[in-house]
Amino acid sequence: MDSSPLVPGMTLAQQGKTPFPGESEAYRKAREALLAEEIELRRHLTRVTEQRRALPPGPVIEKNYRFKDANGRELGLLDLFGNHDALVTYFWMYGPQRERPCPMCTNWLGAVNGNGADIKQRVALKILGRSPVERQLAFAVERGWRNLDFVQTVGDDYADDLGLIAADESERPALTVFKRDGDKVRLFWASEMNEKMADPGQDPRDAPDIAPLWSILDLTPSGRGTDWYPKLSY
Repeated sequence: MDSSPLVPGMTLAQQGKTPFPGESEAYRKAREALLAEEIELRRHLTRVTEQRRALPPGPVIEKNYRFKDANGRELGLLDLFGNHDALVTYFWMYGPQRERPCPMCTNWLGAVNGNGADIKQRVALKILGRSPVERQLAFAVERGWRNLDFVQTVGDDYADDLGLIAADESERPALTVFKRDGDKVRLFWASEMNEKMADPGQDPRDAPDIAPLWSILDLTPSGRGTDWYPKLSY
């Protein structure tokens, strides 16, 4: 890795240029200050990524969780890796008690589907749900998703152990990354931010926020808003 000293963000920001004429001095000054912060944010995100990759080996997954794939085969966690050494899983809120899936999960999975073929060149990607895999696939067909691999959790051990099912049978999602270690599976990283960690006035969110929806809305004058969420249909 290049160890050259970093140029201060404010110095780099002075190279910025508004693409249209007519800006005020106040706009340029404020935009340069913002650009300096954006440069520092990019650097901080890079440091976080490097710190994540440097995590010590996580715990070995000792429990024999079982899953059912689209072909009806019952598989273990190690089987979900295919020929990859890393496995990204997303447990989505589409349990058998739900008539329709969670709109927020649906929104995120739609974006992931668009990148699914590329992602699977590097790592295994599986979408886990408590509903029968046939039911999950039917919804995928409805949405036109072709690049996501849906897997049914056999029994509720996996969801229960991750604390994903509430007493009223409602669910919460989980983004979890596993690493192959020979013939064993280790936890690499799991999202641990919960609603108790949310800052005042904010909904619970991870950092970085991996949903393109919010990242794009954050670029706009009114932001993501406080009383709006995506729907399954409009």
